[in-house]
Amino acid sequence: MANRPFASNLGLYCYAVAALALGLLGLVSGDFATGWQRVQPGVPHREALAYLAALCELLAGGALLWRRTARVAALLLTLLYSVFTLLWVARVFVAPLVYDNWGNVFEELSLVIAGVVAYVSLAPPNTQPAASAARVSRLFGVCVVSFGLVHIVYFSGTASFVPKWIPPGQRFWAAATAVFFLLAAAAILSGILAGLASRCLTIMIFCFEILVWAPMLFTQPRSHFVWAGNAICLAIAAAAWVVSDALNNTPRRAPAQENLSQLVA
Repeated sequence: MANRPFASNLGLYCYAVAALALGLLGLVSGDFATGWQRVQPGVPHREALAYLAALCELLAGGALLWRRTARVAALLLTLLYSVFTLLWVARVFVAPLVYDNWGNVFEELSLVIAGVVAYVSLAPPNTQPAASAARVSRLFGVCVVSFGLVHIVYFSGTASFVPKWIPPGQRFWAAATAVFFLLAAAAILSGILAGLASRCLTIMIFCFEILVWAPMLFTQPRSHFVWAGNAICLAIAAAAWVVSDALNNTPRRAPAQENLSQLVA
């Protein structure tokens, strides 16, 4: 982090803030981010586990802001988000035909991939972390495919979340954002305009936070679901930002240099 410009670390900082938000939510509510961090009510010591997860998120979020502890913090968040991902994978085995289960797997997986990208990007400079982080970032495109499919499969529900005052209408934006997700996924997976697509994707998800989730805090300030939705949306937007930074910070070599490298190899 010390060897990178401040602007190129903004995604990591936002990822850290999102972890802090999830941690604060857990400490205040004594619960997981209901609807996303799927821990069943019957799990033994569930409340204690919720506080433990919140403490991990707070510690890792704070540590991610400091260069000396950032890499360990990224690893801790990756492991924690992996647990929540696996809990949704278990739900897929129970009900594989319910796409909501698959959708939640990929939402949680997007946070895991961003954690891995952060961990790799924070490696010592002599290990070429930028190139390695960019390669890992391609996997994020699979999650973005799922984001688009969720908008299609649950089209009416998606449209209902769009504020009615935004022209030309709720159904238009439900369809448009699904298309935007799929286009961004194609770009990230193929590598064609991946940097630009990932930037646009990050902006779009932040728009969801600003236009959809944040206003709900004023209309439903006591709803744990709304607070959890805001925290998760911020986390996914931050994950997209981490991926976008990795894709856009990859050093580009001149074609002649690439050809020479291939000949030497």
